Amino acid sequence: MSELLFSYGTLQQEDVQMASFGRLLTGRPDVLVGWRQEMVEITDPDVLARSGKAMHPILIPGRKDDSVDGTVFEVTSEELAAADRYEVSDYKRVAAPLKSGAIAWVYVGSRKE
Repeated sequence: MSELLFSYGTLQQEDVQMASFGRLLTGRPDVLVGWRQEMVEITDPDVLARSGKAMHPILIPGRKDDSVDGTVFEVTSEELAAADRYEVSDYKRVAAPLKSGAIAWVYVGSRKE
C-alpha cells in the first residue's frame, strides 16, 4: 500500500532520495494551503551529508491564504519510515490536505508557537 508524502524541501533532491530510499521517487506538483515556510539550521551530520545544506526549509502554521509549493510523492510505508529517520527533531509528520484534494503526510515544525 502506498502513502502520499508532500515535500517542499530537501526530500525533492535526487541525492537525498537515493541516500534515503535507494531510488528516485515519482511525484507531481501540488500546493499545501494554510502554512508558510521559514528556514531552520540543521546540525545533524548525516542530514548535512545527504542534503549538502545547513539551512533547510520548515513549515509553520500560516493564514488561510498562505501556501507552499512542493511535490507529492507516492512512497511505501517502509520509505515513509526512512523519511521519519531522515528528518531531525525540529520536524514532526502530520497529515494535511493539499490543494488538489489529496491528503498527504508532510513534515512541519515541531516547536510550539
